[in-house]
Amino acid sequence: MKLGDRVPVFAAALWWGGMTALGFIAVPLLFAHVPLKADAGRLAARLFTAEAWLAVGCGMVLLAWIRRAGRNEWLGWVLGGMLLALLVEFAVAPRIVARQDLAFWHTLGSAMYAVQWACAGTVLWKLTRPAS
Repeated sequence: MKLGDRVPVFAAALWWGGMTALGFIAVPLLFAHVPLKADAGRLAARLFTAEAWLAVGCGMVLLAWIRRAGRNEWLGWVLGGMLLALLVEFAVAPRIVARQDLAFWHTLGSAMYAVQWACAGTVLWKLTRPAS
């Protein structure tokens, strides 16, 4: 496997793995072990911001590869995941931080995070599927 074939796999793995570690391990541990939930929330918000920019960076790498490799059937998965990352960061997260209708915005943000995770996972799955 050539380096050019490994870069998109690495980008997809970093995106999906980062989301997995953050959303299913790090943030739940924050809320379980940080005494003040407000402090845990502030830390989680910073971690999710970092993840959003990681998603955009990995998505850009994947878009460049898609363009070069002509794999346009994957474009929707990558663009969808990137769009969700940006929407959560700039439309949902500010409302959660402001505690504006917290249950609604947290539920929506969690759902959008899950769909972004599925998009990144689908790209990773497709990239690592053995050639037939």
